[in-house]
Amino acid sequence: MKQETAIKLFESKKVRTIWNEEEEKWYFSIVDIIQILTGSDRPRKYWSDLKTKLTREGSEVSEKTGQLKMPSHDGKFRETDVADTIWNWF
Repeated sequence: MKQETAIKLFESKKVRTIWNEEEEKWYFSIVDIIQILTGSDRPRKYWSDLKTKLTREGSEVSEKTGQLKMPSHDGKFRETDVADTIWNWF
């Protein structure tokens, strides 16, 4: 699978993305989106707590979430939860 990484801007904030050529779709870092939408200083913790809550409520969010390696703040590639633009969260 050939992938291209890029940084997209949303409200002047960075969102890590990966293009999947085979599927012809972009994947976005959920943690980056959470940070932008909530303003949380701890977006990974926020996302973890939200996934736990949604799972208890019967959502299959964890099963629908994929993980891909994306560049982290230190420049290393680390796995992070991702979603595409048409993902149905609930």
